[in-house]
Amino acid sequence: MKILVVVDMQNDFIDGALGTGEAVRIVPGAAEQIRNFAGKVIATRDTHGENYMDTQEGKKLPVMHCVKGTGGWEIRSEIDAALEERGAARIDKPTFGSVELGSYIKGLDRAEDPVEEITLIGLCTDICVISNALLLKAYLPEVPVKVIASCCAGVTPQSHAQALEAMKMCQIEVV
Repeated sequence: MKILVVVDMQNDFIDGALGTGEAVRIVPGAAEQIRNFAGKVIATRDTHGENYMDTQEGKKLPVMHCVKGTGGWEIRSEIDAALEERGAARIDKPTFGSVELGSYIKGLDRAEDPVEEITLIGLCTDICVISNALLLKAYLPEVPVKVIASCCAGVTPQSHAQALEAMKMCQIEVV
């Protein structure tokens, strides 16, 4: 089975508290990838509580974002509609990389229906996409992991490019 992981395509990362023009521009292509993907689709949501500023992440990135139940936490409407059409599983994650995602996908890997390939799209390339790509490579080291560069955006164009190069060095295919 082939799996598409849609990482944190939430309003706060697109045009909210931590949004960028690059993130806005990938929305149509990401929605199209979700709709046309031949396989299982899983989406993650960066999920924080009101105590975010007291966490290690909040102290290093002091911008309130993706607080559960807020508009910024919600997945962008165009992406959400595509996820609904595909019956996508959703995983809320309190950290950059999600061990729950890794365990979930490893649990899908069965002898009679093995995970053949994992593809990632989403935000931010240089934080959560790279973290989850590396984590999935650790959980399933023999499964090819791919990232679609045109359906990802980083904090800056430079950090996006650096993250793609780092992933290539870790045997993650950038397409």
